[in-house]
Amino acid sequence: MAAAHTPRESAHAAAQGVCQALGGSFAAISKWERELGKLRVLVNTGELADGEEEFPDDESYPVHEFPEIAGFVHEQWAGGGESSAWVEAAEGPAGAPAREERDGGRGNAQRVAALRRRGRGCCVVAPIVLHGRAWGELYVARRTGEPVFGRADADFAGVLAAVTAAGIAQTERLAEVRRLAFTDSLTGLANRRAVDMRLDEALELHRSDEVVVSLVVCDLNGLKRVNDSRGHAVGDRLLERFGSVLSLCGAMLPGTLAARLGGDEFCLLAVGPPADEVVKVAGELCDRAGELDLGEGVAVGVASTGDPIGEVRSPRRLFRLADAAQYKAKAARSGEPVVAGRHGGRDDPVVRLADAPDRRPGPERRRFRR
Repeated sequence: MAAAHTPRESAHAAAQGVCQALGGSFAAISKWERELGKLRVLVNTGELADGEEEFPDDESYPVHEFPEIAGFVHEQWAGGGESSAWVEAAEGPAGAPAREERDGGRGNAQRVAALRRRGRGCCVVAPIVLHGRAWGELYVARRTGEPVFGRADADFAGVLAAVTAAGIAQTERLAEVRRLAFTDSLTGLANRRAVDMRLDEALELHRSDEVVVSLVVCDLNGLKRVNDSRGHAVGDRLLERFGSVLSLCGAMLPGTLAARLGGDEFCLLAVGPPADEVVKVAGELCDRAGELDLGEGVAVGVASTGDPIGEVRSPRRLFRLADAAQYKAKAARSGEPVVAGRHGGRDDPVVRLADAPDRRPGPERRRFRR
């Protein structure tokens, strides 16, 4: 779990380790999604039954079918007691039907039925408690005919659930740190660091597989006047609203990254869609930005490897082309995007502007305005 990079990887590592430690044939970790009232399975590992997947997209169960998680466990823990694991068996002694109530009424008919349906003889269930609340559950099963879990196994499962909870908490903290490192705090969009990493990867795909890579650079008009006349709180609201518009337009192009580069500058990074589709979305962005009740619209420049802009060997060149196109749009007060390379290829005024030394600063030397 310590080596995991995502919560899913962490849950997978935990399920595998716990299955082995308890001598099970199958293990699963589920999360209680309180807002939906469901136990959602994150991972199944070991011997999977028909219909089970290692990483299910949508395997979930109404939490009211498992009141020991939603009710007993949470109430007992919140009351200062200790949560405990318990055992369910498909059959009682000498093949008699398993009792549906044991250990203080926590026997569960749904679990017993699931054991029989999937050819398993018994299971041990341990709550995963995080930050003093029931987070989910750890579930380990054995095959029919194998020894039924005992009280010592349940106690050990409780210890393993505590270790799992600690690992999940650490992974979630690391995931949040990573998210913050690549997210603009005001708009919730990606930040410049995320764009740089994604663009490096995209251009590798372009060089190896000729995948079209397009960059749409936007400069939000009128932010300084809004800040000076109405205050920075209103200016922030304009940035947030435009960020929402940018995100909406970016969603029209599958897999597109919407980002705030800094200050009043934003971008869309599209990998795969044809240049014409990107230009069409850039036009939609201009129209929607012009309808905002704050600001003065947006200046938009587009540079795409799908247009005749010459060889793009580095992120810097694509940025300079898109930036030069945006500069042209702003100077002309254009209500439409300016696209590099569409008016003469390498002789296009935008391409020549981008290639001219010291005529227009590259993105790494911009001074963003607040």
